[in-house]
Amino acid sequence: MAAGVEVIGHPLVQHKLTLLRRKTTSTVDFRRLLGELSALMAYEVTRDLPLHEVAIETPVGPMTGHLIDGKKVVFVAILRAGIGILDGMLSVVPGARVGHVGLYRDAQTLRAVEYYFRMPRDMASRDAIVVDPMLATGNSAVAALDRLKETRPRSIRYVCLVGCPEGVANLRKHHPDVPVFAAAIDSGLNDHGYIVPGLGDAGDRYFGTK
Repeated sequence: MAAGVEVIGHPLVQHKLTLLRRKTTSTVDFRRLLGELSALMAYEVTRDLPLHEVAIETPVGPMTGHLIDGKKVVFVAILRAGIGILDGMLSVVPGARVGHVGLYRDAQTLRAVEYYFRMPRDMASRDAIVVDPMLATGNSAVAALDRLKETRPRSIRYVCLVGCPEGVANLRKHHPDVPVFAAAIDSGLNDHGYIVPGLGDAGDRYFGTK
């Protein structure tokens, strides 16, 4: 596996990913599974977020506990399919802020074209977690990270369900400082730029548009 890339091999993650991949999985089940899978992945992706000490009272007595500052976490969804990961991630870190990067893939060139960009204020004090189900050519990921870095967040992580060697190489070439988390790295791309075996078009399957 390439440096800076972590495949989350937890049995529950792999189980739900397999169910998600099935072409017979309905739209409603796809949405449910994607939310459950995203929540499970969130535990791994956030495991080294900084903590601060707080003094609290338990029913028995005082103690010093530890909290993350959820308001300093920003989930950045690459539209449109990245929206499907948000609910699961927010169920784990409900205080997180949300940013959006609107991109579509040109059918001829496979290049990413931006149509929307919106981030919370004061990104320099925030940890950004970019979410998108598929890391295929990597062009959308690179474009999103290019724009995100203009806001100078404190840290950046990139999360996908399924990637491939071509996409990983493209992202790592342009953004070697950004760690990548995935549930699987598949064999490669077909002639249409889709991951094989993959799970199809995640956006279409989530929104029921195909």
